[in-house]
Parts: sequence; structure tokens; C-alpha cells
Amino acid sequence: MTIDMNKIAQMSCNPAIGGIAKGQIVREIDALGGYTGIITDRASIQFRMLNRSKGPAMWSPRAQCDRMKFSQYWRETLENIPNLHIWQDIATELIVEEGKAAGVRTQTGAEFRATCTIITAGTFLNGLMHIGKVQIEGGRVAEPAAKGLTESITAHGITSGRMKTGTPVRLDKRSINMQLVDIQEGDSDFHKFSYSNTERTLEQLPCWGCYTNPKVHEILRGSLDDSPLYNGQIQSIGPRYCPSIETKIVTFAERDRHLLFLEPEGETTQEIYVNGFSSSLPMEAQLTALRKIPALENAVAYRPGYAIEYDYFDPTQLKHTLESKIVGNLYFAGQVNGTTGYEEAAGQGIIAGINAAHKIDGKEDFVLRRDEAYIGVLIDDLVTKGVDEPYRMFTSRAEYRILLRSDNADMRLTGKAHSIGLATEERYQRLCKKKEMIARLTEFITNFSIKADLINKGLEELGTTPLVRGCKLAAIIERPQVTIESISKYIAPLRKELEKLGNDRDEITEATEIEIKYRGYIERERELAERMIRLENIRIKGRFDYNSIESLSTEARQKLTAIAPDTLAQASRIPGVSPSDINVLLVLARK
Repeated sequence: MTIDMNKIAQMSCNPAIGGIAKGQIVREIDALGGYTGIITDRASIQFRMLNRSKGPAMWSPRAQCDRMKFSQYWRETLENIPNLHIWQDIATELIVEEGKAAGVRTQTGAEFRATCTIITAGTFLNGLMHIGKVQIEGGRVAEPAAKGLTESITAHGITSGRMKTGTPVRLDKRSINMQLVDIQEGDSDFHKFSYSNTERTLEQLPCWGCYTNPKVHEILRGSLDDSPLYNGQIQSIGPRYCPSIETKIVTFAERDRHLLFLEPEGETTQEIYVNGFSSSLPMEAQLTALRKIPALENAVAYRPGYAIEYDYFDPTQLKHTLESKIVGNLYFAGQVNGTTGYEEAAGQGIIAGINAAHKIDGKEDFVLRRDEAYIGVLIDDLVTKGVDEPYRMFTSRAEYRILLRSDNADMRLTGKAHSIGLATEERYQRLCKKKEMIARLTEFITNFSIKADLINKGLEELGTTPLVRGCKLAAIIERPQVTIESISKYIAPLRKELEKLGNDRDEITEATEIEIKYRGYIERERELAERMIRLENIRIKGRFDYNSIESLSTEARQKLTAIAPDTLAQASRIPGVSPSDINVLLVLARK
């Protein structure tokens, strides 16, 4: 059910998918059989692999998309999925019978009955937009807010709160002096989002960069009295890691410039998204400030930036399946759980959908551990730690990020998805073939011996130390200056092995090289993960009356009672529960 079928998958803010850690989530969705990666590749007008100067655990795919085609491709896809039906309306009331969700009633008076209901309302619940002192009810620009549903849900004991996000002004590219901005081209190699054979067919475009300056900041500071963020008009908390421009100049007052990215909204449109200039200041202040940037001196806007406040629900009241602990058969996914971003929402959506379907069919829960997926980290953080600001995924949130790389999402998850009927047989066979080719190439590199006099000239040309004596090829590949492709020029048998890989050569070579170069780190992290899995296997839900355990700290008793973790490992990740508290529970669990 959606308010406007013409805006299915509308990119409300940035016309891009992926980014730091978010890109890994999209690859995980693709590995599970979801469509986000496929449609992103089809709608992509620029692809980049971020953080390539760092190790592969940090590499993060990101694609600039054609906003209109992205929405169009999604609607075409959804309308042609068997057994999926779409209804245009606004849900205003949750139907609850005998403590379980039984469907919804809508603004038009329609009633939909269902065994399971999933709420994915984004920023629409009692949405309120702010442009200076102007306030407009709505879920996003030109779309109405959803009213009544929040109150209908909280009437059953589910806690709600308010959060804020924002979006920047959109400019007409024709009014920008493109001679005064820095150009940023995309990548042109084999990387993409989907593990399927989807190709990028749209024209690939650059993005551009420029900077604010002291004159810009002076105008912004002079307008802070009219800023809803600073005059008390907005009380809710905004995203820490995607702050408004007015927050930047206050928080980082010592900085005299901030980087802005000018990003195209589509292949043919003139609309430019000003990334880094999210604002809720009055329209005049936004444009006056931007025009102090030389390249934007004559800037013409399509629409101003604005802030938006909306309702969310406390995610600690959810199970790891994203089902409510309070109202049975009711699931929540996306910004209603306190997250920010398309990718975090999509990752929750596929897990909520799988588990709702499994509940109807009487199948077991589908939960991803923290060592299995960024999606697992995201959901575990939400339900065990809760949120006090919009949650955004970063690689630093994952303690096993060497295991959760963007290159191996299919190796981690496609087998699981195939076993529950989500990933197709074609996807599964592609994975099996990939595993076989990686194993074969790894075995060759591990066992092939190389003589010093045959390889030393090549090593010198690659800028690395010559050999004193012969060694296995794997020892050479482990060197940071050497890649499988670069060394293959000097080793004919290796070239023959690579030729056998056909069209998958780049993907297989990269995956194999990462496994060889980082083998020690990967093995150590697997050992750490296995230790934590032992705590995951110690189930404590319903076993203790925490308030009666005097050896626990007062805070631990309160937090454990409120969140009621399923396992000892989950309990260990709750803020306020110390290692000594976990030891107490471990001793009691053994008894």
C-alpha cells in the first residue's frame, strides 16, 4: 500500500544508492535475491568504489542514479511480480485482535485483513516540513502526511518518538559556471552492485565539487534566528553524520569552508542535487548564501532545501525478526525504526518480509548474525541498543568487517537465500561456479613454485624486493605491490589459468587475491566470531527475573528487563550491561 503509485521507490533525498557500509548492505540484499542492486545498476549514471586506497574491508560501492528511471524500473518490476498486488491509499488505523495485528483500515474506508502486517512508512507518519518559519504538513515535498496510524499503533503500548532529517536545495545546472568546479569522474571497471548479469546501459556522467567560503558562512550565521533548528521550532534530533549546513557552521565554527558535491539527478534532466548543503533555513537565506560561491553566483533553484520531522517507534520493542514484542504479527522496517537511508531501510524490509512469510507458513525465524552480514549488525544494534538519533550504518559499527566485505556478500548469503526459496536456482548455480573457480585458482597459486631467477626482473619492475631463493606463488601475491594480474605477465602458467575464467576473470581474480592477501586477518576474525557464536547459543530469554538478581548492577537490571535479550551475546551488547554483569548471567545460566 502506498500513497502514490507514481512515486514508488521515489528517491526522497540523494539520487544515489550505496556509500560507506551502505553499499555492502545493497550487495547483501542482492545476494539474498532482492532487486535493489539490479535496479540500481540499470538506473546508474555513475558508479564508484569508495575507499579503494584502504583495505578491501573498507571498499564500498556507490552509484549515482537517474531518479526518474529508478522509480520507473522499480514500478515495472513490482507490477510484474506474481502474487504481489499494489493499492494506492493511506493507512490510518491498525486493526488489532486478541493482541495480534489483523490488518489496516484506510483513508478511503477500505479494510485489508492480513495474517501479518509490515509498517514501512518512511518519513510520512505525522510528517512536518520546515523551511525557515514556514511549516507544511507532508511526508516529503508535494505529498501528504499520514495521520492517525501512529496514534492507532501507540494505543497498544508501542512507544513512539520524533526524529528529523533534511534535504538540500536543487539547482538548475544551466545556471552553474561549470568552469569553476572540480570534476569527479566515475569508475569504468567491472564493479557493479548486482551479482547477476545486469549491465549499466545509461550514459555515465561526472559529478562536480566546490566549496563554501567565509562569505557563505557569514550569511548562514546571520540567519540562524530564523533556523527551525536553533529557534526552538524543531525539538527532535537529526542525523549526526549527515548534518545540515547550519549545524556544520555552528559545530565546526573554526572551519572556513565545507565541501559540496554537485550531483546530477538524471541522464537528461538539468536538476542538480547540492550534496552537503542540507538546510531548513528560509529560502532567501539558502540562495543568497549559495550565490557567494563563485561557481554558483547566478544559481537558479528548482526548489529549496527543507527539514522534516516524523514519527518513529522504539526499535528495542522489536525481536530480531523485526516483529513487535508487544503486538504479534506486526513488523516494522525502515525509518520507522529510527534509521536513515534507503539502504538501511531496504535491508530491514527484506528481513521483515522473509520473517512475515515464514511466520504465516510456520517456518523458523530468519535472522542474520553480526558475523554474517551488515544487515545483521544493523538489526542487532537497533533491537539491543535502541536509537537516540537517526541510525546510519558505517564499517566501524561491524566488529567483523573483514568477513563482511562487499566482494563476498554472495558467498555469505546466497546459499541461505536459496535454501528458503528466495534466491533463484540460476543465482545459486552462478555462486557454485564462482566458488569452484576461486578454489581452483587458489589451489594453483598456493601450490605453484616459482624460481627466483625467472621472476626477479618482474618483481623489480613492480617495485618490490627480488627473491633470494624460490618460493610458492602465494608468498609473492601476499606482497602489497603485487596483484595476480600484474604478476601474470611474467608467469605463463598463471596466464593460462586466468584465461580459463572467461567473462568472470576480474571478479574471480579479485576475490581470490583478497582471500590470499588477507588470509591471516580473515582466519583470526573467524576465530573471534566463533567465540561469540558460543554466547549466541546460550539462550536466556524467560530464564531469569533480572530484578531479583542483586549481583547485577541496577542499570543492567533495568536494561535487561526492558529489552529481554534472547541470548547472552545479545545481552553483552546492551549499553549499560557490563562484562561483570555478563559473567554473573553466565554462571547462573550454567547452574
